[in-house]
Amino acid sequence: MKQIVKCFPGGKHKVLTMSYDDGKIADRKLIEIFNRYGIKGTFHINSGLLGAGDRIGAEEASTLYAGHEVSAHTVTHPTIARSPREQLIHEIMEDRKALERLTGYTVRGMSYPNGSYSRAIMDLLPHLGIEYARTVNSSRSFAMPDRLLEWNPTCHHNHDVLELAKAFDALHKRQYLYMMYVWGHSYEFDQQNNWDVIERFCEFIGGRENIWYATNIEIVDYLHAFDRLQFSAACEFVYNPSAMSVWLSVGGEIAEAKGGELTRLD
Repeated sequence: MKQIVKCFPGGKHKVLTMSYDDGKIADRKLIEIFNRYGIKGTFHINSGLLGAGDRIGAEEASTLYAGHEVSAHTVTHPTIARSPREQLIHEIMEDRKALERLTGYTVRGMSYPNGSYSRAIMDLLPHLGIEYARTVNSSRSFAMPDRLLEWNPTCHHNHDVLELAKAFDALHKRQYLYMMYVWGHSYEFDQQNNWDVIERFCEFIGGRENIWYATNIEIVDYLHAFDRLQFSAACEFVYNPSAMSVWLSVGGEIAEAKGGELTRLD
């Protein structure tokens, strides 16, 4: 039997994803940088604060984040581990509803406001339609997440991000999948006058053929699609019941299991 392992789209074995909170106007410049270098981000927004102070307004938000992902961050940014369950449910569900009206698609992820969460909250989130939630606990690792509702990023952009990008670039063992996940707040670049940090990072790591550039939810959906693959007992063929293709390495050769089709692996 040939060894079969999952790959990212196109047979890649690395993925980069970016995650930014609060929906401040500095997102405009950050998105321009991402778009210039072909990098994708997930932007976690408080719908109840849209247009307040230096935050992006609702009308602009409906178009600014095109090509990226808009994700939940609660309506008003409370410390949810200290909130009653009733308030927690309201904060997440009303945020989803408002953001879905803006974007026209289902919002299925979030980042924890103030980094606040608990086991009880994690247990509740699937019942609220949330499939992943990002923490602020930097792992400095390139490992794939094993708990999507406690998704630890690799690093904050102020914490050796370029050095970590160079280490990520140097990874070459194709028997592993690697993920670099950077998080932060775009307004921090204004506060610290260090836009050059993200400019140099994106210029260095962007536009590479061996990296998949994806939003948080694109990664989640792809992992779920792989888990739904139906392999024959002898692994001679596989049926993909999902709409999206899934790529596999079969004995070292890349194979595309197209959505809704049976693919021979022998």
